[in-house]
Amino acid sequence: MTVHFIGAGPGAADLITVRGRDRIAACPVCLYAGSLVAPEILSWCPEGARIVDTAPLDLDAIMAEIVEAHAAGRDVARLHSGDLSIWSALAEQTRRLDALGIPYTVTPGVPSFAAAAALLRRELTVPGLTQSVVLTRTSGRASPMPERERLSAFASTGATLALHLSIHVVEEACTELVPFYGADCPAAVVFRATWPDERALAGTLADLPERVRAERIERTALILVGPALDPADFRESALYAPDYDRRFRPRGAVGAAGDTPGEAAR
Repeated sequence: MTVHFIGAGPGAADLITVRGRDRIAACPVCLYAGSLVAPEILSWCPEGARIVDTAPLDLDAIMAEIVEAHAAGRDVARLHSGDLSIWSALAEQTRRLDALGIPYTVTPGVPSFAAAAALLRRELTVPGLTQSVVLTRTSGRASPMPERERLSAFASTGATLALHLSIHVVEEACTELVPFYGADCPAAVVFRATWPDERALAGTLADLPERVRAERIERTALILVGPALDPADFRESALYAPDYDRRFRPRGAVGAAGDTPGEAAR
């Protein structure tokens, strides 16, 4: 028996990985975060599968479901929204599984910040503007922020910021960021990226809070901040420059086969 932790992606059912879909189809037990996982994904569960919405359950109750499945030798698909590497509660679950000797795997998913950038049709790392993306959040009831991870500390780098779980304090966050980026710095809020009711608000640090209030966006939204969101002028990278010599395209070889993805040579 194995517990398969699966990143279900940001919303749209067809943005789950093929591996994730196949593992769901092979597991007779499915535990899913009902408030955040598209219901269409559950249609891939095998006939007769035990399907449990974990939204109203605490960790003990979730582990009880897994222990029961383990005793019966039944594989479990454990679905979380987005990707499991950030804010997924993966660590606390796998710590308990390690203590119980229950095996598990982890299948990554499309993260919400990537879905938000796609809706905005923006690259978050633009040559000469920023080459870093900071994924962070503000303090919440479930998880306070460590003192060393202040928003101002990240802002001082000038990196693109992706603020998760912070839409309820959008005004305070924008106010804190203005001294570092300027009031006219591009900023955006993306609500429920890839869901049927997705929305994107593009503006500046100065006007974004008012736009969010006007649209009454209060949850399930991501805040993006940084000059890469509206790159009026920037230099091109050397990636496709004709005089840039690299392994897969020697200097002067125009249109050579074997080009590597963009991040490889930046």
